[in-house]
Amino acid sequence: MKKVLRVLGIIVLIIIVLIAVIIGVLYYGIYYGLSAPKDYTKKVVTGGDIEAKYLETGKYKTKSYTEDTAKPIDKFLFYYPEELENSNKKYPVIVVVNGTGVFANKSKYFLRHLASWGFIVLDNYDPGTYNGETANQTLNHLASLNKDKNSIFYNKADLDNVGITGHSQGGVGIFNATQAAGYDNTYKCAVSISPTDEELANKIGMKYTSSEITVPVLLLAGTENDVISAGNLEVMYNNLNVSKAMAVKTGTNHGEMFYCADGYATAWFMWHLQNDSDAGKAFTGSKPELISNKLYQNQHIDLE
Repeated sequence: MKKVLRVLGIIVLIIIVLIAVIIGVLYYGIYYGLSAPKDYTKKVVTGGDIEAKYLETGKYKTKSYTEDTAKPIDKFLFYYPEELENSNKKYPVIVVVNGTGVFANKSKYFLRHLASWGFIVLDNYDPGTYNGETANQTLNHLASLNKDKNSIFYNKADLDNVGITGHSQGGVGIFNATQAAGYDNTYKCAVSISPTDEELANKIGMKYTSSEITVPVLLLAGTENDVISAGNLEVMYNNLNVSKAMAVKTGTNHGEMFYCADGYATAWFMWHLQNDSDAGKAFTGSKPELISNKLYQNQHIDLE
């Protein structure tokens, strides 16, 4: 009898250990699994010289800044050009709005890439971001650090040149953040990557109205199992009354779009926030590269 109980005890112990391991693996995947692979800038296939140029790492070495705060933000994670700490100039800002359950540390290589092009890049650990509130709170925190003489960001943020981007639920969040009361003139441009289909989002409690956005916006999505179809993205695009561009990347699924769209997302921000005319050629002129890029479909550009 004792032998049987001993065997049962060992079996129970093994089961407990296995459960703990499974929970640990799941926790690691949820909290630390990457949304943008470390080497994505070297592996994403591009279809144009401009897209390729702005997918590459920029000229700036980067550093990160983390600060704990109250939930749902929980933590701020900022990336910035290393030279900022010893520079007298100001740097344009990009706010990143998380997709569902995507904490900032899962997007760190995406954040770092944007910072390498000379931006202060802001993110947080809020896993539910559709209403844009924590995106704006994160920007507010940078604004407070910009006034703090003890902060590395003191007088370093160019708050006249602020962009915003988000993927999935975060793609919804960019619309709500830019339309929030008191933020009418805060953002200069936006990039929405694979935003949750507007009709579906409104049904599941992530209400937004894309047509009310007032800043230039780039819409990007994929052809494979994305949360918005190419047709519905075009409907959204046609309802916008701002300078705008859109494209759907072929053979790319919802999760991949977060980083596979980075070449043109970075170019959009470089053009609007740093007056980079080379980046602007992706969207302007008689032959904008976005329109002729064979890796994309459903391309449209209408600039005011």
